Amino acid sequence: MRGSTDPNRASGHRRARRTAGAVASAALLLPLLGAAPSAGSTDPMGSLQQAFADASAEYHVPQSVLLGVSYLQSRWDAHAGAPSVTGGYGPMHLTDARTALARTPHHSEGTEDARGDSTRPALVPKTEVPSTAELPDRLKTLSKAAGLTGLSAEKLRTDPAANVAGGAALLVAAQQDLGEPLSADPAAWYGAVARFSGADDTSTAAAYANDVFDVLRGGEQRTTDAGQVVSLAAQPALAPDTAQLGRTGLRKAAADGTECPKSVSCEWIPAPYEEFGDNDYGNHDLGDRPASQGIRYIVIHDTEGAWDGVLNLVQDPTYVSWNYTLRSTDGHIAQHVKAKDVAWHAGNWYVNAKSVGLEHEGFLASPDAWYTEAMYRSSARLVKYLARKYDIPLDRQHILGHENVPGPTTSTIPGMHTDPGPYWDWRHYFELLDHPFERTAGKNGGLVTILPRYAANQPVYTGCVTSGEPCAPHGSSEVRLYSDHDTGSPLIKDIGLGTTPTTGVNDLSSRVSTGQRYAVADRWGDWTAIWYLGQKAWFQNPKKQPTAVNAAGLVITPKDGLDSIPVYGRAYPEATAYPAGVPAQAVSPLPYKVLAGQRYAVGDKVPGEYYYAVTFTTDSHKVVVGTDLYYEIQYGHRVEFVRAADVRVVRSAR
Repeated sequence: MRGSTDPNRASGHRRARRTAGAVASAALLLPLLGAAPSAGSTDPMGSLQQAFADASAEYHVPQSVLLGVSYLQSRWDAHAGAPSVTGGYGPMHLTDARTALARTPHHSEGTEDARGDSTRPALVPKTEVPSTAELPDRLKTLSKAAGLTGLSAEKLRTDPAANVAGGAALLVAAQQDLGEPLSADPAAWYGAVARFSGADDTSTAAAYANDVFDVLRGGEQRTTDAGQVVSLAAQPALAPDTAQLGRTGLRKAAADGTECPKSVSCEWIPAPYEEFGDNDYGNHDLGDRPASQGIRYIVIHDTEGAWDGVLNLVQDPTYVSWNYTLRSTDGHIAQHVKAKDVAWHAGNWYVNAKSVGLEHEGFLASPDAWYTEAMYRSSARLVKYLARKYDIPLDRQHILGHENVPGPTTSTIPGMHTDPGPYWDWRHYFELLDHPFERTAGKNGGLVTILPRYAANQPVYTGCVTSGEPCAPHGSSEVRLYSDHDTGSPLIKDIGLGTTPTTGVNDLSSRVSTGQRYAVADRWGDWTAIWYLGQKAWFQNPKKQPTAVNAAGLVITPKDGLDSIPVYGRAYPEATAYPAGVPAQAVSPLPYKVLAGQRYAVGDKVPGEYYYAVTFTTDSHKVVVGTDLYYEIQYGHRVEFVRAADVRVVRSAR
């Protein structure tokens, strides 16, 4: 709660508010909000629900509006005063990006060739993302809130109640600026909510406001990261005054040419297709998908940089590319590469040629640099749209993290990227996709789906700031694997990495992720073993707080008589499938094996396929499809491929 102030000043503040009138000018607004309210406690662990009620009464903002805005920003979490990926603090996501960026570690998590096509020279540009010298207004709302409330920036960053008051002051400022009354009717605050988003265009502001009012209509209740229950009662008949948007003075974004659902804000910022240097070109390849080849994957990335700098990079023809970038503050989307074309984003040419890449503003190694609900929701809507349009299954075998993309050859495995990392909330994301993970088999199910409770699941990671030093405790989507049913036993080793496994935040050797499915190898009390990287890997799975649920589905195992079979990082055709003029690509096995008696969950069955595109002109481009078939399997943390001719497919126990 906010600390008490001089009672005469607070009383004067309230009297000024009452006499200011419904359409107070901006000049009146500053003294109107210049003092902190008198009531409240300085205890940041006090009642957050009460803080919303206090701010509502003090600033004459409907409590439901405050709750709805806060939910869309932070789901009412305070994150112990840590900033989001764009420097937003507290339940209201008040932004102070300059302070936050100074505290946020920036580093690359891989050295992969983004193209991942061995027929072309490796493309590994520098990954440092330039920062912007002048921050846009949406990234410095906390200082404005400080001026309006008289509260210090530090208090607004660290005290949830003060933070809520700051958000209320910003909403009042927006309402007054629009010439609207401080109405008790939530429907009268649509324009102010749109302005609160910080968006500079009408479509983004409207998408944000529509999301807030969707929350108000449906209601919400959850326990926050501080253990407090916060509730918002549903108002199903609420119909906001959307005409207010026309008075916000915001620009109209260039949405022409974008491939996005109508429920999100999307603009076209194209990646260049240009020749440069010595017969080279960038930063993507032209194609004709899905007519020429199917799109089977959506790859989730994080940017490791801020919005403006990242957009500068994708517009550089000598850099790499991806299809969409999503902004944290308001969920705004920029599209750069058409779905018909092939972006260079995943480090594996087979996956690039069959995927769409989404970059989310964020930092892998910053556990408390959290993602906003606005960005999660916008991303989920885009993914649902793409999945419907291209018939992509909504599961973790087709909605991949960059960290789940396999190295195409043995030499590439150590350099593959590891984003979006353990702090991306896959459980919540798939709930927003309307495909929540759940138990699909009985107690003897032959598969398990990894499903820890995000907030309660806090494995130790190291190396977020300093090598070897523990990262801040935080909820995680990932579960650690051991060589025996004992936390003192060695971690599972990935022979493809060739390193001793660690708890490093970028070390994927011994981790499984929410939503991934694995074949059960054994059980022992509160422990479950799965087949993983050719080994029996154990993880804690206590009945009172399970980290996985039983599942059923198809699994592969080596054909009878085979001691082992090879594993591949790409599903390329057999040599005889290539026409004249297209060099046959090596079907290169990785250092991994599937041994007799082991089982791995099937994600898909696909023909061998290769997209030949090595020239700027498209006349030589060809899609080569073979007769050899492959199964995509969940082999380790990353998916891999096995030849159908090498395996038997059976249904797991239910």
